Amino acid sequence: MAASRNRLSAELCPRAGQFLAARLAPDERLAVGLSGGCDSVVLLHLLSRLGFAGRLEAIHVHHGLSPNADAWARFCADYCTGLGVPLTIRHVFVDTASGLGLEAAARQARYAVFAEVATDCLLLGHHRSDQAETVLFNLLRGAGVTGAAGMPAERQFGRLRLLRPLLASSRAEIEAYAMSAGLAWIDDESNADVSLTRNFLRHEAMAALAQRFPAAEASLAQAAANFGEAAGLLDELAEQDWLRIYEGEAARLTEMRALSLPRLKNLLRHRLRRLGWQVPVAARLDEFARQLQSAGQDRHPELVLPDGKMRAGRGLLHWMPEK
Repeated sequence: MAASRNRLSAELCPRAGQFLAARLAPDERLAVGLSGGCDSVVLLHLLSRLGFAGRLEAIHVHHGLSPNADAWARFCADYCTGLGVPLTIRHVFVDTASGLGLEAAARQARYAVFAEVATDCLLLGHHRSDQAETVLFNLLRGAGVTGAAGMPAERQFGRLRLLRPLLASSRAEIEAYAMSAGLAWIDDESNADVSLTRNFLRHEAMAALAQRFPAAEASLAQAAANFGEAAGLLDELAEQDWLRIYEGEAARLTEMRALSLPRLKNLLRHRLRRLGWQVPVAARLDEFARQLQSAGQDRHPELVLPDGKMRAGRGLLHWMPEK
């Protein structure tokens, strides 16, 4: 058992080191999102071992949803003290009446805190099992290529770069590393609640798939990488289209109408993501794109979104942010 555990954990540190060496400049400041769970505990430990401690800090988001939340914050404080890593604890209010659902509302509150971190890079402990669950979840929601690509290993997050050094590693590898290193971690009791979608996918759907398809997790993660490549190509196409049709911050409708419907929708999605706006559901975007293609000069199609509106007028399509 010990030999098997050591074999699983042996490659984790060099793999994370190679990932970071290819992406980090020597003077970049790093922050780790530290929940106290096994994944983030291991990530912080790895970074300390790899020599990043001098430019590393941790941030713990106290959601206040569990009676154990204060104990988790104390655990994180003690752990960071032992590693010599500064820790910031931020309390948030999770709006359970927002209509987003508990998981999404907690994530929104958490990422709002992360967006304010005063560093260059934010590192999160998501791993291959998380990626497989994300892909499955997004596919069940009818996601397009971008959603099917799951979580990128690296992306821009406001003024920060967000990195996931453990995304190619399995949960088993991470737990084996934690046990080999003698690390302690906390278990959030809500992780066993299968009424929450993510937990259902993890404990029931993925478990059932793994019985029939032992490589299901790895295959879904590989599919995410394939979809990611396709999404990158679609972004390149959208950039080429934008360079042909843009006029200032607007786009010329004549050239937009010459695009095929799928190509037009791809351009609209890309532009919204570039602006940091929420992309609408497929049916709304599809209807708006059809209106753009068919509307006469006296018509002014408009799509109102949480972040602003897209409105056609005087031969141009404008993106008008909410004030």
